Amino acid sequence: MIASSIYNLFIRLYRAGVGIAASTGNKKAGLWLKGRQDWITRLQAQHLTNTPVVWVHAASLGEFEQGRPVLEAIRANYPGHKILLTFFSPSGYEVRKNYPGADYICYLPLDTKANARKFLDLTRPELAIFIKYEFWLHFLTELHTRKIPTLLVSGIFREKQIFFKGYGGLFRKLLAGFTHLFVQNKASLDLLQQIDMQNASISGDTRFDRVAALLEEHQQLPLIAQFAEGKPLLVAGSTWPEDEQILAEWYKTNQDSPLKLVIAPHEIHDTHIQSILHLFPQAVRYSAVKEQWQEANVLIIDNIGMLTTLYRYASIAYVGGGFGKDGIHNILEPAVYGMPVLIGPVYDKYFEAVELVAAGGAIVVNNAQELNAEVNLLLSDTTMWARKAAVSKDYVLSNKGATEKIMHYIQENRFLSKV
Repeated sequence: MIASSIYNLFIRLYRAGVGIAASTGNKKAGLWLKGRQDWITRLQAQHLTNTPVVWVHAASLGEFEQGRPVLEAIRANYPGHKILLTFFSPSGYEVRKNYPGADYICYLPLDTKANARKFLDLTRPELAIFIKYEFWLHFLTELHTRKIPTLLVSGIFREKQIFFKGYGGLFRKLLAGFTHLFVQNKASLDLLQQIDMQNASISGDTRFDRVAALLEEHQQLPLIAQFAEGKPLLVAGSTWPEDEQILAEWYKTNQDSPLKLVIAPHEIHDTHIQSILHLFPQAVRYSAVKEQWQEANVLIIDNIGMLTTLYRYASIAYVGGGFGKDGIHNILEPAVYGMPVLIGPVYDKYFEAVELVAAGGAIVVNNAQELNAEVNLLLSDTTMWARKAAVSKDYVLSNKGATEKIMHYIQENRFLSKV
């Protein structure tokens, strides 16, 4: 009772904090609030209770891409069901609000008891799927109360999480309320078994299935090919200021290199783009590439949504985030195309990065000097480049199959009706 009261207080404080941030001009906070206005009226207009529904929830864009193979497999196997897709964060919703694979896409309402009851009254899902994490007390409790099958897909657990603390009893109950927890690795399963969770198994990570599917999409970016002019590209994806500083230091000593540089920052607001232009004065923004691509060896991507295809054109990838406390971004997206992947030193939370570093497909750099040495070695030693490229691609393709395991479980347990 005390724990739930503390949780409810946290939710109210969080909502107040978002309101304050929005009032001071924070764009993301403003979108978070606006997206949740009149959510009941908008959801009522969809008449979702007239047909069977599968509800898929993702925190943000990365989690959506992670769960996308399962969503699309359900769409293919159960065409009579409607797919309801919810996001917590604007960085997911704003990019995928027109995704054609779902019938209705919206923000997840604030996690209150009243909101959870109303949301489920209006949607009545036959099955609910949460991607990786997002353990919302009232939504999960209400799903369990209504006996709606609820799955966690590609879950990852660490010893420091609240579930494994002495005061984490409330959240352990939430885990027990899931019908099944599909986790990425044995370490996660071991932690769950230590707290007597019997409703879990290792499926692997559905991201492997998602990035493997990129090889079949054959999307093209003609302006990128035009910018490259047949020269090798280093594509730096999901970069933060710390990454960009190191890339700038490296670039200053390598302006005569045959390698061209493409930077796709994690955040594309104008202040950040301008800071990158300050580091690379001769760079060209992608939005202006048609007019100016002949003049530069550095291209800055100032939009969201093209990174997964952009990596297709790279000879070497650099994945950002490895100099921040949260660690690197998705290392699998470039790896699947077959190339060495450079990362910063903070990657230990991501088992795929740990494994790919150990296998030799990913290379850790701690500063601009190490970046310079590794890039030059890869450019000069084509045999080494090819070996590391093959390791990267083989690692992704050999770890496919999580989606198939999850779909088999759904079908075997007949969670979804045949329509």
